[in-house]
Amino acid sequence: MEVTLLPSAVDQAGDTLAQYFTSYLIDDAVAVDAGSLGFFRTPAEQCRIKHILLSHSHIDHLASLPAFVDNTMGAGEPVTVHGSQMVLDTLRRDVFNGRVWPEFLDMQIGGRPVLKVSLLEPHRPVKLHGLTITPIPVNHVVPTLGFLMEDDSGMVVIASDTGPTEEIWDRANAAPNLKAIFLESAFPDALASLAEVAKHLTPGMLAREIEKVNGAVRTIVVHIKARYRDEIIQELGALGLSNVEIGVPGKCYRF
Repeated sequence: MEVTLLPSAVDQAGDTLAQYFTSYLIDDAVAVDAGSLGFFRTPAEQCRIKHILLSHSHIDHLASLPAFVDNTMGAGEPVTVHGSQMVLDTLRRDVFNGRVWPEFLDMQIGGRPVLKVSLLEPHRPVKLHGLTITPIPVNHVVPTLGFLMEDDSGMVVIASDTGPTEEIWDRANAAPNLKAIFLESAFPDALASLAEVAKHLTPGMLAREIEKVNGAVRTIVVHIKARYRDEIIQELGALGLSNVEIGVPGKCYRF
């Protein structure tokens, strides 16, 4: 399995490390979230992606979806967006509503829909491009799904935005070959009270989460808020956890 954390910013020095939006690309064919998906690579390369799983309705996870659909519509089989009922309702009511963006959910080109949708139900696996993907509810301020991503070589967990949670770790611990976890650390420890309200993690809270996972599983830290990036990275390093590393936008992780 190949997982790429897509970049979402480039500063004047060409640095892409700041992460403002969230998207992952799996095996160059399936996307998880669309925060920066529509700004990545060329339209021709985007057209290879036919399935997008949205973890939740926050804008940093779906901001570039309209641009992505603009870039890919009419190019063969339409893209299918997979999401919970809340997410699909949000797309219709708040995004593709004829005011913010055209009503793509009701449009066709050449007799084909511009965009298809598919309901994600917690605990019900979906099979896409050789992957078995199981959505698991996590602990965020809006209904949010993390994803267990499995292929013949093992499992990778993309936990999405979450505060302290349980079920996704229980399910991961039951997997015979857990390869890696992508886990957020959005705020520094000094803002733990804010993290608790917003249902995100700090470095100290992340450490307690990975204690719930059997063994020293490779943990790739993502969703580091750009304003606090240096402080969070310093605090993560001070934990002294050899299995924890900072996610690098644009890097292809192979498992």
